[in-house]
Amino acid sequence: MKEPIRIAVVGSGYVGLVAALCFAEMGHEVLCVDNDERKVAALQGGDTLIHENHLPELLNRYRNQQVRFTTDLAEATRLCAAIFIAVGTPQSETGDADLSYVEAVASEIARHIDSYKVIVEKSTVPVYTNEWIRRVIERNGVRRDAFDVVSNPEFLREGTAVEDFLHPDRIVVGADSERAAKVLNAIYAPLTDGSYYDSPTKIPGCCSRENLPPLLNTSTKSAEIIKHASNAFLALKISFINAVSNLCEAADANVEQVARGIGLDSRIGPKFLRPGIGYGGSCFPKDVAAFRSVADQMGVDFNLLAEVEKINVNQKKRFLAKVRGALWTLRGKRLAVLGLAFKGDTDDIRESPAIDLVEMLLGEGCVVVAYDPAAMKRAQAELPPSVQMRYAESVDDAVRDADAVLVLTDWREFAEIDLEQLHSLLRYPIVIDGRNLFDPARMAEAGFTYLSVGRATVTPVRETVDNVA
Repeated sequence: MKEPIRIAVVGSGYVGLVAALCFAEMGHEVLCVDNDERKVAALQGGDTLIHENHLPELLNRYRNQQVRFTTDLAEATRLCAAIFIAVGTPQSETGDADLSYVEAVASEIARHIDSYKVIVEKSTVPVYTNEWIRRVIERNGVRRDAFDVVSNPEFLREGTAVEDFLHPDRIVVGADSERAAKVLNAIYAPLTDGSYYDSPTKIPGCCSRENLPPLLNTSTKSAEIIKHASNAFLALKISFINAVSNLCEAADANVEQVARGIGLDSRIGPKFLRPGIGYGGSCFPKDVAAFRSVADQMGVDFNLLAEVEKINVNQKKRFLAKVRGALWTLRGKRLAVLGLAFKGDTDDIRESPAIDLVEMLLGEGCVVVAYDPAAMKRAQAELPPSVQMRYAESVDDAVRDADAVLVLTDWREFAEIDLEQLHSLLRYPIVIDGRNLFDPARMAEAGFTYLSVGRATVTPVRETVDNVA
């Protein structure tokens, strides 16, 4: 790259930490700012704090050198040309995004601007947030020509966030001034000109010199809407296939075959057509609600999003009914739960449908023994250990003497379970799979009663043969 750019990233959560380390990987100098002294100390010591592929490698490579962790936002503002705001925007009681953290950071930045700065929205925010950030900074006495505010939404999937950042489908830069757009274009130049992909230590992924990621320059308002619209559409796609799965169950069809038939249409594509127990995580539930709230405030009828949310809630209720249908009564049943994170390859339990279902099962009087490869520590804050709730050290520990196994997160480890071993450990060979990780015919052959989503229930082949004999 021509010149490394000094960048501040405010916030060291899933988005902020990934952005800070990936900017360093691209060759820039980074100050990562957080007001939590314990988090800063942990990061300085080499603890990533979150489970994410490639993060430990990048943190070890750049910490306290090309990436410096600090609580001093004033220093970061003075030293850096671009300041990325990546703080939380949690959902409020009304469904709006709570932008108080964004406002607080913008006010603090304004107090320390001493030369031209580009302030970048990296957090997921509703349309017009860019304008409010600008107003806040001006109200703190900063001249209009001393800064610009840009929207640069992230499109990261937890579990593959580093790869998504460095090998993006697209880079969206929402800027209303040419000067600000040039700064962002220069920051992302190692990706868009392909120079990053020549590095012998690059993180592998789909982009290359021959397949460069596109950079889309838009207005700030368009960029803000692109982010919310993208997440709302993906949530809609998940809810759609879940509704189709319910129809498949009623009609005795196979949703996997239906999804494949739909996904082969190039206009639709196969991604996000996997049925399950509903979407969760830090983005989809919050962003769908916020997008709907923005539409309501602007007088736009977007009731489609209300139906998306309704389907998502009902999917968990349907799965609980499936468990009850397999076991008859639930009180006192010992259930092995595999998976607590909202998806595989992450320890994030925010809005996790698995956590919601465990709470429902505990409310029904079940005894739950849960195992997750990464999320148990976080889960214990939501579901403390008790007589009813225990955390296992392994899959085998969780399933031993259980009345049934519930698969609630799509970890690859669970898909590779030794079925013969599983059968020998269970009290009753019943598997209720909320992620469709197993082939029904194989499960029947292995001696299981197997229930999944959008596919017919199967019973043990051996049992059927014995009954005929």
